[in-house]
Amino acid sequence: MTSIVSLIHTDRLSDVAEYAYASTIPADARLIFLAGSCPLDAAGATVAPGDYAAQAGRAFENLVVALEAAGATPADVVSTRVLVASSQQADLVTAWQVVRDAFAPHQPPSTLMGVTVLGYDDQLVEIEATAAVAR
Repeated sequence: MTSIVSLIHTDRLSDVAEYAYASTIPADARLIFLAGSCPLDAAGATVAPGDYAAQAGRAFENLVVALEAAGATPADVVSTRVLVASSQQADLVTAWQVVRDAFAPHQPPSTLMGVTVLGYDDQLVEIEATAAVAR
């Protein structure tokens, strides 16, 4: 199934960003608002304490499960926000690279944010997303 999400790139903004600057969906699309995807295992424990890349990978895997439950795929994601519990830019980049690569070739608009703390013990990464599918 083809995604209804249109990613918008422009040569009037820097091409350094590894994502689209905007996205659109048809007016009759069904929006899917996902809770923040956390790096938790099936028992609810945080995986890979201290490992930004591993936590980003698990959070993405959990995001895919939630998308599938809603009838969507990563290609249907309209935008994301990646939260990283760190004040070090290198930690944010580590998490972002995992998320970016997991979405490839889809490049939804995204915001990468360093935060002081996340909700679960030892949690370093969380991925928020909005998706859209045809009705």
